[in-house]
Amino acid sequence: MHTPIKGFSKLTQKGKTEWIVDEIFNGDQSIVDLLESYLHPDESIQKLHNEFIENTITNYYLPLGVAPNFLINDTLYTIPMAIEESSVVAAAAKAAQFWLKRGGFKTTILGTEKIGHVHFIFSGESKKLESFFAENKKTLINSTDDITANMRARGGGITDIRLVNKTQDLEDYYQLDVRFQTCDSMGANFINSCLERLAETLTGLIDGDNRFTDSEKQVQIVMRILSNYTPNCLVRAEVSCPISELSEEEGVSAKEFAEKFYRAVRIAEIEPYRATTHNKGIFNGIDAVVLATGNDFRAVEAAGHTHASRNGKYESLTHCSVENDTFRFWIEIPLSVGVVGGLTALHPMVKFAHKMLGNPSAEQLMGIIAASGLAQNFAALRALVTSGIQKGHMKMHLLNILNQLEATDEEKQAFVEYFKDKTVSHNAVVRKFCEMRGIQYESFAKK
Repeated sequence: MHTPIKGFSKLTQKGKTEWIVDEIFNGDQSIVDLLESYLHPDESIQKLHNEFIENTITNYYLPLGVAPNFLINDTLYTIPMAIEESSVVAAAAKAAQFWLKRGGFKTTILGTEKIGHVHFIFSGESKKLESFFAENKKTLINSTDDITANMRARGGGITDIRLVNKTQDLEDYYQLDVRFQTCDSMGANFINSCLERLAETLTGLIDGDNRFTDSEKQVQIVMRILSNYTPNCLVRAEVSCPISELSEEEGVSAKEFAEKFYRAVRIAEIEPYRATTHNKGIFNGIDAVVLATGNDFRAVEAAGHTHASRNGKYESLTHCSVENDTFRFWIEIPLSVGVVGGLTALHPMVKFAHKMLGNPSAEQLMGIIAASGLAQNFAALRALVTSGIQKGHMKMHLLNILNQLEATDEEKQAFVEYFKDKTVSHNAVVRKFCEMRGIQYESFAKK
């Protein structure tokens, strides 16, 4: 146990590291070497990274891979993916290759509206508040003009404000439900700034309105904050082809494959336990692209999981139909992302990722991300209903095991060849490793 520290944030980066080494790692200087080895050699780039968050001590690297051959709306993309989980990039690339010859992915933007709320407590008559709001709605919107000017010039801004009575759920609780268009930016700071102004204007207008009593004028603003659930900022990505064009999989006919695939999706639609893992796989593809492009994967996941629960039960985000000799597979998901502002203008690898994608608009990026999630889900289900998920996954995991064992490059090549027609398991790899090096397995396993 180490003792608490006051003023940690005021220490230099070196001072923070020294405190961690002394207090937590008992003065182990190898920790200093480890942390410094992950610092960027260019001091200006490291300074940039240091300022992204607070109390930075080093960098934490994730691999940046690419999945080529994504044909989306007749444009070919190589998609950047930042993720640590093996087989995700390979699976996405395999699915992209499969659909490349079958028309690729088609995406449709179903909406780009975002939402924020002023949550407040009003203890007066609801009819008074409703008439007040109807008379002052335009004044409320106009009060944000200096904040929204640039966004309005680009075609965005506040599109609507609604008064929502939530007193049946919580005593005296109301909302200003505010709708926004934020163009190519994710818009969090813009939305929150507008909401703070609206809260100030609301309380000021009520305070100066003679229809309210002194007690009714005591409006309490609880919060003013955007919602990460954006059900009207929605994108659909889909693939389809004649059933006959589905290739045979592990001795399974195209027709049988389509039927098994459809049933697998239906199970995820009705069974929450399966839907949770099913959707996690979708987010393997989505999060990797969201992270690579400098967007907020936590917000995207929160919105996606809320959307999956919108019918009162947690369900699959993807759907499938097998009708009229046509196989169709699609996803509809809320994706609030941006291509300007935030890390997109700062992080060198984020800028690289956007350039790789041809500097897409926010709507184009929504489609790319949705296609990545759909591809990931297709690859997982394709494996599950045929050879099983572990065959491919454990082959990819083989190198992770060998790296843990500190195998040489020559040994790795030999292991890949040895396990080409065998089932990979951690135990089997360790036993073969011991055999190759002439080590007694029992003694090695105890280490």
